[in-house]
Amino acid sequence: MPVRVQIVFYSMYGHVYRMAEAVAEGVRQVQGAEATLYQVPELLPDDVLAKIGAKQAKQAFAHVPVATVDNLPNADAIIFGAPTRYGNVVSQVQSFIDATGQLWLKGSLIGKVGSVFTSTATQHGGHETTIRSLHTELFHHWMVVVGVPYSCQELMNMNEITGGSPYGAGTLAGPRGDRLPTANELAIARFQGRHVAQIAGKLAAK
Repeated sequence: MPVRVQIVFYSMYGHVYRMAEAVAEGVRQVQGAEATLYQVPELLPDDVLAKIGAKQAKQAFAHVPVATVDNLPNADAIIFGAPTRYGNVVSQVQSFIDATGQLWLKGSLIGKVGSVFTSTATQHGGHETTIRSLHTELFHHWMVVVGVPYSCQELMNMNEITGGSPYGAGTLAGPRGDRLPTANELAIARFQGRHVAQIAGKLAAK
């Protein structure tokens, strides 16, 4: 049986989508692992997205299907991509998580692997707090929470400003959203995808 990994993300200008693609690449490096991308439902109306320049940016990943809560139990692992808002989880992702109450009641996600990556505008904009916040909710679903170990050498990079922590991959979008994920940040994202798929495969084999 394949190891099924869902990458469930929200992206406004494409930074988290780029990271999600890198995470998926890492998952697919593991033999027998399948990666499927989903985006959480948008809460902002089209006219607002157009005013802030996000509607056009979203066209790059308009082909990605919208996530549904009922589909989550079909995964062996779920990797969430959650941008920050004031050091916490963006409302679109939080709203999606808030809708998982029935899964919690049924214990539908018990024992599944959960992981998180993020994007912030600035270097200290909430990389760790956002991921750790979402970890709490994954623990409440009794998931096996996985981060990025320091065997990922890119976490030790001191030659540049870079996102990424032992809690999960991350990118810095810049105050105007004009900074794209770097090679170092994408490498951490691929490592995270590969690491999660490997652990999910071991758990599925038991």
